[in-house]
Parts: sequence; C-alpha cells; structure tokens
Amino acid sequence: MSKEMLEAFATLEKTKGIKQDVIVEAIKAALVAAYKKNYNQATNVIVEFDERRGDFKLMTEKTVVEEVHDERLEISLKDALTINRAYELGDKIRFEVAPKNFGRIAAQTAKQVIMQHLREAERNHIIDEYSQYEDELITGTVERRDNRFVYVKIGNVEAVMPRNDQMPGEVYNPQDQIRVLVTHVGSDSKGAQIMVSRTAPDMVKRLFEQEVPEIYDGTVEIVSIAREAGDRTKIAVKSNDPNIDPVGTCVGQRGARVQNVVNELDGENIDVVKYEDDPSDYIANALNPAEVIAVQFGDEDDEKSALVIVPDYQLSLAIGKKGQNVRLAARLTGYKIDIRPESEVEFVDESSAQAEEENKEAENSTTDDTVSPEVQDDAVDDENTNKELTSEEAEVPDEHEEATDEETVDSTED
Repeated sequence: MSKEMLEAFATLEKTKGIKQDVIVEAIKAALVAAYKKNYNQATNVIVEFDERRGDFKLMTEKTVVEEVHDERLEISLKDALTINRAYELGDKIRFEVAPKNFGRIAAQTAKQVIMQHLREAERNHIIDEYSQYEDELITGTVERRDNRFVYVKIGNVEAVMPRNDQMPGEVYNPQDQIRVLVTHVGSDSKGAQIMVSRTAPDMVKRLFEQEVPEIYDGTVEIVSIAREAGDRTKIAVKSNDPNIDPVGTCVGQRGARVQNVVNELDGENIDVVKYEDDPSDYIANALNPAEVIAVQFGDEDDEKSALVIVPDYQLSLAIGKKGQNVRLAARLTGYKIDIRPESEVEFVDESSAQAEEENKEAENSTTDDTVSPEVQDDAVDDENTNKELTSEEAEVPDEHEEATDEETVDSTED
C-alpha cells in the first residue's frame, strides 16, 4: 500500500491544500491512539515513517534493566544481550508492533483520529489562505441555493451568502459569475466557514477603489457610506489635493466611473456628495438633490441634532420616497435631521414676534398705570386748573345769545 498511500498524500495536497507533513503527523497520532486503545498504554510508543517507501512502523521503546518490573516498558539485560551484545543497562531498544494485530476497534479508532486531524488541517488551511481576502472583493460561481443561503464557490472552497446579504430582486442561478465581498473567515463545529455579501456598504467602497485610481492611491478619500442595498446609496468623499474635485473624480467623464459601479450593483442609485468640515455644509450636501436654505443645530445637550429649512416646493424631495433621502443623509452625517418647510418656519417666527410685541405693550400699560405720588399731585393740579378754566368759560356770554336779546328789544320797540 506504500505507493497508493503516497498517491493519496499527493491528491490531498492538491485538492485540499493539506501538506504531506500534516497528513503524516495525523496518521502517526492515529496509530498511537489505536495502540493505546488496544493495549491500554502508549507512553513508550513511537511511529516512524519512511518517506521514500511510504511505510509506517509502530515501535515500542523499552529500557534495558537488571530486573524487569513492567514488561511493556522494560527488558532485561540478559534478553537485550541476545539481541545485540553491545547493549548496556539504561539503553533504549525499539520493537516493531505490527498494525494488523490491532484489531477492528483499533483500526476504527485510527480512522476517526485521521479524519479529525484532516478536518482540522483543512480548516486551518482555509482560514490561513482566505483570511487575507477578508473585507475584499472576490469573484465566485453560484453552485446552489436553499431557503437560507446561496452557496458560492471561490477557489477550492464553498462560501455561503445569507439571505440578508443577498440583493433584493437579484436571482442567483447555478453557474452564475458574481462578485461578492468576503465579510467573515472563521470556523465552527462543521469546519471552516466563509461568509460573503453583496449588500455590505464596504462593497460599494471596494468597487469605487477599482474604478477610481485616485481613491485607490489615497488622493480622494471615502469618508462615509450610507446604503440601502438594491435601492440607493450615498457616499461622502473628500480630496487631499486642493486641485482635484472629489465628486467629479468619482463620477468620471460623462458619469462613466459611477455608472460602472451602478451596473455592477444591478442599477442601484448612487449619490456622490462632497464632505465638508463645516457640519452645516456637510448636511446640506448630504440632502442632495434637495435645496437647503439654512441648517440650525440643537442645544448643547443635543449636539447631534439639526433643523434643516428647505423651500416648500423642495420638501418632498428633501424627505425622499418613504423618508429615504433624509434617512440616508442622517446615517451619512451622523446627525438626527428634522426637515421643515420655509413657510412653517416663517409662521413660527411671526407668531413669536407678535407674542413678544404683545408682551412689551402689556409691560408699557402696566408701567403707565403705576405712577409716583408727585406725578399724581401734578395730575390733580392740572385737573383743578382745567375745572377753573371751564367755569370762567361758562361766565362769558355767548355772542349768539347777545344777538338774540338785541333782536327781542328791537321787536318790542316796533
């Protein structure tokens, strides 16, 4: 079986990526375990492997002693000298144990140990090889799907894509070539596990890195991404070179660069906005394509809230379908955004101004009603003076009355 065993080693290394040394160590451990189970001891068991011939030899090591107390571990000097006259007390002598004497139980134990070591070796190999691809884009082939996962073949391993990582509306048929983002490389009770996704926000980032050289080399930086997979994504970018427009660079000539990303994501809408250090400008850009009149921030206790004022005709555009535009803008900027139309804000301001004016008038009226005693005395004097003047005016005869009296006298004389 030596030739067949060497061929099996080569096949395992080619198909599973498990090196021969790992397989040999697994078989050695299996033989030791089988010997221990069959003979109930394995403290002096040694396994030797002939790499040229592909043979395994199971050896027991015994110590040369004057008087034997345990035949499994010791051999008398007299018996050792019959083997070789050069042996002395304390020497170690190895004796081969034929595996065929192990029996059915020992063979089954050896098989279980070998399979366990091979699974562990395969799992470690997969983790070592694919951990470098974590959070990276990779092209795979759809193999099959069930109610929970889509199984994607990447290299020599099978990755799984859970339902929440599948793009809404996309259909994955066997043998379809798809690009996925490796989100997790680890292991579970069943072995190595590789998780992939097409809905992760970082997938958009990796696609832009492939399409836009300025992002890949760091000239243009992606600051934040907010995504609702299959529908719309907002991406905030800034330039580390003042001579480069980050938005225009990402969009490309006639929108060619961003269109390639859109096509890869099956028509998902992508808004590229410019990042600003000023939160007001950043929030206004994030609400693109809506027009923003002003941005007001909350008090110190609520620093991450903002009131955005927009024209009345832009209100529905700023909010977006089912609130999507403002929701993505809030995720992108990290602020809780409240949108108000311009007319409502003006109404609130006018009401406040009117209330303030009424308060002032009330204060003035209260001040007029409450006067000092000196002012009251002056007012009484003025009132008395006015009364005297009125009396004097009453004593002055009326010209009309005098004329009437004269007419009466004249008529009497006649």
